Amino acid sequence: MVIRLSERWPEVSSDRLLSECVPPPRFADVRFSTYRPAPDEPSQADALAVLTSRAVGLAKPRQAPSLWSRLRGRTEDPGKPGVYLDGGFGVGKTHLLASLWHEAAGPKMYCTFVELTNLVGALGLRTAVEALSSYRLICIDEFELDDPGDTMLISRLLGQLVAAGVELAATSNTLPDKLGEGRFQAIDFLREIQALSGHFDVRRIDGPDYRHRGLPVAPEPWPDAQVETVAAERANASCDHFVDLHRHLAELHPSKYGALLDGVDTVAITDIRPLTDENVALRLVVLADRMYDRNLPLLAGGVPLDQLFSADMLKGGYRKKYLRALSRLIALANAGMVPETSTVVP
Repeated sequence: MVIRLSERWPEVSSDRLLSECVPPPRFADVRFSTYRPAPDEPSQADALAVLTSRAVGLAKPRQAPSLWSRLRGRTEDPGKPGVYLDGGFGVGKTHLLASLWHEAAGPKMYCTFVELTNLVGALGLRTAVEALSSYRLICIDEFELDDPGDTMLISRLLGQLVAAGVELAATSNTLPDKLGEGRFQAIDFLREIQALSGHFDVRRIDGPDYRHRGLPVAPEPWPDAQVETVAAERANASCDHFVDLHRHLAELHPSKYGALLDGVDTVAITDIRPLTDENVALRLVVLADRMYDRNLPLLAGGVPLDQLFSADMLKGGYRKKYLRALSRLIALANAGMVPETSTVVP
């Protein structure tokens, strides 16, 4: 029986949200020893050395300062509580971030920035701070500021966690003091952005950026009837009309998009149409990320996937999000076109 994602209403507990904050399957086995810095890019070896050094301290459980040190006061510079890896796609930032998480003692957390904001939105700021203040390390992949609300929320969250002794690690394609540019009036939130930047020791990782190579070619979409037929033949496949699906996503908190895919092995979508609404597009970006994390092949009907986002969207402030989503959806669609699928190549 074909699954209809648009008819599902998952409920997700706070315990599940926290328990799922681990590296995705494709990074479950990475370690510092499996990272191969490019010989002609010394910044990659430098970043490896910095994170390896941090991992030594993080491998030990967090300890409260002794009474003597509290009485004396701290005279030495403890250094910044976080490290921030800035660089293009495909230079190994996520590999290094996941490796650091694997080395650290628990409790620890690994999530994308979007997952973090969704988590705080679902739990509430106070509950999130209470739940995370005892953590040894929080790793945040794809750090980005999309709107003023995110800026205020994450600034307060990380400020309170750092004060509680939590260490941070993050990756991004944007330097901390440039976050928010092109997306909102970042100058109006300069204090919050500077506060976020102040938590991190920034390390630049150089290397070829996938955007210079262009997006992979989108496969030719199937007729809707073929999408429905193949979905019916595959075990645990979902099949939804594009409009039904994106309208349903608007009624769910994004923290539930992962649970929406529980028990699904293939996602089929008919009548995919070009998007002009930024809100709809951003919800689909989140769904694409959850599908990609789970290596779910995509059966796509309608327009070719490289026509999903408008030209204006691909030139706007969310450009990097849309390019990442297109790259991932195209990879999943290519996997969906063969009868037997294997792990999607990142």
